[in-house]
Amino acid sequence: MNLTDVDDKTIRDSQKEGIGLIEFTERYNKAFFEDIDTLNIKHAKVFPKATEHIKEMIEIIKKLEKNGHTYVQEGSVYFKISTFKNYGKLAGLNFKADELQAGARVKADEYEKENAQDFALWKAWDANDGDVFWETEYGKGRPGWHIECSAMSGKYLGDTFDIHTGGIDLIFPHHTNEIAQSEGATGKTFVNYWLHNEYMMVEGKKMSKRFNNFYTLRDVIAMGYSPKAVRYLLLSTNYRQPLNFTFDGLKAAQQSVDRMFEFLDKLEMFVNADKKKGDSKKVSLLLKTVNDAFTKEMDNDLNTSGALAAIFDFMREINTLMLEQNLSPEDADKCVMAIREFDEVLGVLEREKESVDTEVDALILQRENARKKKDFKTADKIRDELKERGILLDDTPLGVKWRKA
Repeated sequence: MNLTDVDDKTIRDSQKEGIGLIEFTERYNKAFFEDIDTLNIKHAKVFPKATEHIKEMIEIIKKLEKNGHTYVQEGSVYFKISTFKNYGKLAGLNFKADELQAGARVKADEYEKENAQDFALWKAWDANDGDVFWETEYGKGRPGWHIECSAMSGKYLGDTFDIHTGGIDLIFPHHTNEIAQSEGATGKTFVNYWLHNEYMMVEGKKMSKRFNNFYTLRDVIAMGYSPKAVRYLLLSTNYRQPLNFTFDGLKAAQQSVDRMFEFLDKLEMFVNADKKKGDSKKVSLLLKTVNDAFTKEMDNDLNTSGALAAIFDFMREINTLMLEQNLSPEDADKCVMAIREFDEVLGVLEREKESVDTEVDALILQRENARKKKDFKTADKIRDELKERGILLDDTPLGVKWRKA
């Protein structure tokens, strides 16, 4: 996963704050890693930074120059798209270079060039760049945005790799230009499969500060919503479909996560029960059905919404068996293992380490003693007091369980 820590915006905004580029971007790097940890996203093996891979970028530019894909204008090096066959194919743009109209692209790129669609590989330094530059055989300057990604992915994944992801807004020009410069340099297929996620809406509108509906992950958590609920909501729609983020939807996501935890808790009770018999034949069939359905949906272009539906169908059937007291400890354990295996993908069922202070712990014990003495008035009074403190109690055959409201 690339960290493109130098471009027009980062240079502009770091200068506006009067701090160095590295110090400025490190703030966002730190926030990014905190957020992916909060959402329980596994780390990539490598998080390369653009500023640490200038050498690799220059090597690609030299190959492109050798292959006749570049030209120099006012100290900047450009990729000449008319030299690359099928430019725009990824975006479904079947145009010829000489059909493109001037001024059709990239407001930030104000340099003189032969064709408006040609893009910068290396930008010559000017006063607006301040102290952000590198000295290379192409002169004092900095890389273009597109070349950064090709250089880093090429170094760590090779000339050709299987999957490249990103938002649909990156198909053109960014990913289109990545293909042109990577394949123009190596002569090999750049990527075999492109996975582009659709836009996210907020309450039916585009997320924008103008509409006062712009939220960060931190904003949502500060409102009291769980990171697990956010993750579940994002999983509930296939990545190629637009997701309409609503707070009602987030509440529903939290309820779905709660149902899954409650299901696991009930299963644990059966795992530890003395009961020995159950409808093992039916459980085996249900386990096979849910495993097949989950795998089929995930193989269908990561259809997470279908996979979740399969799990809840399974939960409904097993809940019926539990209500009928028709589930053996062995079968209950198999069901727990199945849900845990699904959660290796979903990542929403890891329990948070919770603790209560000694006073609350003493109240829970006091209530249990009152119940054993059949002093239900005192027990109910303590339960209400704990509820006011945000502690909810569940009386189970295996004893009292507590959770935070």
